[in-house]
Amino acid sequence: MRVVLAEDSMLLREGLVRLLQEAGCEVVAAVGDAPSLVTAVVQHRPDVAVVDVRMPPTFTDDGLRAAVQARREVPGTAVLVLSQYVEQAYAEELVASGEGGVGYLLKDRVARLDQLSDALQRVASGGTVLDPEVVAQLLARRRRDPLERLTPREREVLALMAEGRSNPAIATRLVVGEGAVEKHVGSIFTKLDLPPSGSDSRRVLAVLAWLRT
Repeated sequence: MRVVLAEDSMLLREGLVRLLQEAGCEVVAAVGDAPSLVTAVVQHRPDVAVVDVRMPPTFTDDGLRAAVQARREVPGTAVLVLSQYVEQAYAEELVASGEGGVGYLLKDRVARLDQLSDALQRVASGGTVLDPEVVAQLLARRRRDPLERLTPREREVLALMAEGRSNPAIATRLVVGEGAVEKHVGSIFTKLDLPPSGSDSRRVLAVLAWLRT
């Protein structure tokens, strides 16, 4: 897997390069600011861009905006965003296109090689990965639950879907049969008015509906 890395801290950048290499990735470019990320993606056309959120020049949301621009210029580029904080707007914009191939992990998780490798594989294959802590904090910030039609179990399933878990993985996590999970997922799609579509990922759209409300 070919990766472009964007991280402004030199020490963390070098550490991430080594970690990515241990995960079996080829780091084709490692840059320290947002404009360089776009240039590197256009030049190298990687499978995944691993991006910090707060980067030069303004140290606000430069990394995210650069990642969005890079995906526009090189469609199909997967993006895995790393942040120290759970930032609701960033998480929502990350999945707003509904195209998949995106992820949001907290930086303290990247020390776990297995989780980083799994996240990279998922986003590279078009999946959506949200850190469990991101999911938990987004849920906690909601004053009211707009998904009133969902049962508590269906909300559990939707939260695990937001983490990027497959139906078998959700079944294992909840200690239920895969058939039960499939029924819950089907019910979620029905209650969120997401009919079968040949072009859209209903799993991504369901997560997006939850994040936006």
